[in-house]
Amino acid sequence: MTTKAEQRRADLREKLVNAAEARIRDAGVTSLRARDLAKDAGCAVGAIYNAFDDMTALVMAVNGRTFQRLGAEVEAAVAASQDAVASERLIRMSEAYLDFASANNRLWRALFDLELPADGEVPDWYRTALDRLFQHIAGPVAELFPDQPRAEQALTVRALFSSVHGIVLLGWENRISGVPPQEIRRMIALVLSQLTVR
Repeated sequence: MTTKAEQRRADLREKLVNAAEARIRDAGVTSLRARDLAKDAGCAVGAIYNAFDDMTALVMAVNGRTFQRLGAEVEAAVAASQDAVASERLIRMSEAYLDFASANNRLWRALFDLELPADGEVPDWYRTALDRLFQHIAGPVAELFPDQPRAEQALTVRALFSSVHGIVLLGWENRISGVPPQEIRRMIALVLSQLTVR
């Protein structure tokens, strides 16, 4: 049974995550300041550190929500394309990833911009959220490369994710090595089509 103190702490955590999510969405993860969040959540600055170990833990909680939403978008793409060939399913998943990154750019960037301390451990729930995303890629990869050992398939999954992520990131940052934003979708399809040719 939850005590009143535990419920108050849970309520404060929820308010702080909501406030941090709004600030990241509007101005990016570097915009977070304890004083601003305390004002948004209606609490003292010190109360933030009673609810979370530090600001990194608070951003991780926001990122957990973002991963869940991203996962739901990718799952919807998987469900909508289950009759397509494996390479086409990968392309559709990648398009869902791109669409999510486009619509939630600062929250998406916070997933990867958060610097963890050298001795900081990534929480299990965070790894689980990322693994769930990789599992969607693993199905088509297993179909395309059935003779690969499982360890190589797992590496291929991460390589494909890294490729798509890199294209999206460089395209959105408009880097010299990137691709014009209006061509990101086409470039992803070209790369995945080539990587999955058998």
